[in-house]
Amino acid sequence: MTVKTLLNDMRGVAAQVARRARILARRRPVSMAIVIAAAGMCGAGAMNSAEIARLHGVAAAHERNLDETRREAQREVNALAARLGELQAQANRLNALGDRLARGAGLEDGEFDFDRTVGVGGPEPAQDMPAGKLLGGLDALEGDLTHSGQQLSVLEALLLDRKLQRDALPSRSPVTSSFVTSSYGYRADPFGRGGQFHKGIDFDARTGDPVMTVADGVVSYSGVRSGYGNVVEVDHGNGYVTRYAHNSRNVVKVGDLVRVGDEIAKAGSTGRSTGAHVHFEVWENGRVQNPRKFLGDMGVRRQ
Repeated sequence: MTVKTLLNDMRGVAAQVARRARILARRRPVSMAIVIAAAGMCGAGAMNSAEIARLHGVAAAHERNLDETRREAQREVNALAARLGELQAQANRLNALGDRLARGAGLEDGEFDFDRTVGVGGPEPAQDMPAGKLLGGLDALEGDLTHSGQQLSVLEALLLDRKLQRDALPSRSPVTSSFVTSSYGYRADPFGRGGQFHKGIDFDARTGDPVMTVADGVVSYSGVRSGYGNVVEVDHGNGYVTRYAHNSRNVVKVGDLVRVGDEIAKAGSTGRSTGAHVHFEVWENGRVQNPRKFLGDMGVRRQ
């Protein structure tokens, strides 16, 4: 039985119980006045005091039964209304959680919408559901909703963890609308003094252009290093560190929390440099890596 079907059944039974309570509330017990009037119509000698007392007792018992029936019907209505409210609250929570998951996972809108009417049908005519069966179904539904909520909460935590890991992995260029002027690996020394191993990638830039962090992290170094000039280093966790060198000015300090795309420096030509550019390195567990494998295409082109 689906969530929508069971909720509809529950609403139907609640409506039936409410109608029953209203009908009973309009009914009145047989009063002694009616009994005595009936006795008069039948003849004064036809009914003695003992018979009148018996009818009085019957009427009183009937009134008590009606009162108890009305109270029982109202208790059923109240109980069903309370359960309906609890389940609707759980469904609303799952809707909200589902919306967050859908946005985080890139799913289509409405993927977790329990309020949307679903297509159902069948050839058999509808029948009233016994209250006992409905209450049993409500217990099962409540358990299913609780279990589903726990599963969705775990899934949300996993998606959040995946997003944090993705945002902490170098995956974009440190400058916009740029191109690579020198790649990773062995190259001729730009000052004409033989060859050297280039530990990063150089991006074309103008002095003062913003230099942006390529992933979330914490600034672990902001200062001057020999040959690099003004340098910013960002620790992204999981063994990843990125380095941004030859800056004209650093705009962050050690300990700053930075998000992907945040400006951390201004491009320049400090240190051992022939002109304004951004030197970018990626380190993993203490070993320098080719930044290309993290950046992919990312709109970066070779000159």
